[in-house]
Amino acid sequence: MTDRPDVPSANEDALDARVELGAMLYTLVDPHRGFETAYNRWYERDHFYAGCMIGPWLFAGGRWVATRRLKNLRFPASATVASPVDAGSYLATYWVHRHHEAECFSWSTAQVHRLYNGGRGFDERSHAHTALYTHQQDHYRDADPVPVELALDHRYRGLVSVHVDRAEGVKHPVLDEWFTATGREILLGADSPVAIVSMWRPIIPRLPEGEQAPMPLGSGPGTPQRSMFLAFIECDPEECWDRIHAFAEAVNASGLATVNLAAGFIPTIIGTDIYSDELW
Repeated sequence: MTDRPDVPSANEDALDARVELGAMLYTLVDPHRGFETAYNRWYERDHFYAGCMIGPWLFAGGRWVATRRLKNLRFPASATVASPVDAGSYLATYWVHRHHEAECFSWSTAQVHRLYNGGRGFDERSHAHTALYTHQQDHYRDADPVPVELALDHRYRGLVSVHVDRAEGVKHPVLDEWFTATGREILLGADSPVAIVSMWRPIIPRLPEGEQAPMPLGSGPGTPQRSMFLAFIECDPEECWDRIHAFAEAVNASGLATVNLAAGFIPTIIGTDIYSDELW
């Protein structure tokens, strides 16, 4: 169940026309050693905008980083979303407007080829996991929360993604029911620093024959049994990592899914190279 906050509206037509989250680009990348600062500047000062934000129906974006300290917290060691488990230092997340996903994805596919063909790529990087996700549900801690549509602009102190693989035959709505009944209290209890938990499923691409990305995109979206919890938090992830472990243990014990990767991030400081020397 999506406990979406009310949106003031003068009439029903205006409510239907509201800004609404439909999909996400989640891209987790490592710069090659020795190119950390160059990559950070290229991505922040060019690609973040030219590759995504100027596109149609992309209405918000955020950049995050996992320093060595945060990578050390990741689990399980056998994760395949990021392989090895500490692969991926910089994460970018982008919101795509609902009902306009196809238009956005069509533009972005063509745009990335235009940029690379024009010499505006960056070869000294490796993708750990880059995939598109479709928005499912949101759950909020507060009665009057920051809507998920504003989450990337709110500048939360931390972000945690928990990828899970659902058991054979378990549909995503069943996992959402479990979260409402059990997982919600672990992550979104009254004393929790977790403010939003957003739930997602990967989009399995069907590219035209012969078409491919201009670079390898890492582990890929996984199988149709993959789901992801995305938690926006009001503290550094390390400060509430026991809560993330407790949640993962509950997921695994449910028999409905198995945690594939739990990873924490903090926001980059825009316009600086802070953290670029703390990745390894």
